[in-house]
Amino acid sequence: MDRIVILTGAGISAESGLGTFRDEGGLWARHRIEDVATPEGFARDAELVHDFYNARRKQAARARPNAAHRALAHLQAEHAGEVVIVTQNVDALHEAAGSIGVLHMHGTLARALCAHCGHRWSAPDEMAADTPCPSCGHGAARPDVVWFGEMPHHLDEIWELLQGATLFAAIGTSGQVHPAAGFALQAREAGAHTVELTLERSQVSDDFDETRNGPATRVVPDWVSGILRGRG
Repeated sequence: MDRIVILTGAGISAESGLGTFRDEGGLWARHRIEDVATPEGFARDAELVHDFYNARRKQAARARPNAAHRALAHLQAEHAGEVVIVTQNVDALHEAAGSIGVLHMHGTLARALCAHCGHRWSAPDEMAADTPCPSCGHGAARPDVVWFGEMPHHLDEIWELLQGATLFAAIGTSGQVHPAAGFALQAREAGAHTVELTLERSQVSDDFDETRNGPATRVVPDWVSGILRGRG
C-alpha cells in the first residue's frame, strides 16, 4: 500500500502564532531551555516550569490551524493510500484542522502527567507544583510533554511506519533534534522518496531527495495539491 509518513515540527505552527525556541522575543527567549524543558529544571523549580507551560497552554488555546495544517488534513482525507502524521509539536493544531491518528512524539500541552505514579489526565488551564493527581492524590503534576533528555513517544511505531513508507516528508523541522533528525535517512534507506519542506535549508537537507523552501502556508498546500494531482 502507498504510505506517506509526514513529520512536522515547530515551523508548521509558527504562522499560527506559536513561536519556536529559536525565535527572538517569544516565550522561549525569556528562559533557558535547561530551566524549563528538562527534568532537572523541574526538580529545581517546579513553579517556574509550571508558569512557563501555563503560558504556553494559553497561547496554544488561542492559536488556530493555518493553511499548512488544513492541507495535511485534506491530504489524509483525499489520498487513496495511508497518510500518517508524526509531530514534534505539543499543540493540537493538526487535530483542530481535522487530521486523525496524529502521533505526538513529544507529548501534548493538553495533558498532565503525575511524576509520582505515572497517571495521565486532561490538563487544567493552570497547573502548579502542588496540583494533586486524580489517581494517587500526590501533588506531583507536571506537563505531559517530553523534555530534553527524555525518550520521545511512539518510537517503535514510527520506526515500523518508516520501514514501509513510500514517501517521507519533513515539514518545518530544524534537523537539530534527535532521533527525529535521522528519520529521513531511515526512510530513504528503506526505499522511500524523501522531501523536506522548510522555510530555509536545514542541517539535514542533504539527507533528502528533494527540498522545497518557503513559508509552510505556501509550500505545503502546493505540495499536497501536486500529490493529489499525481505529480507530487
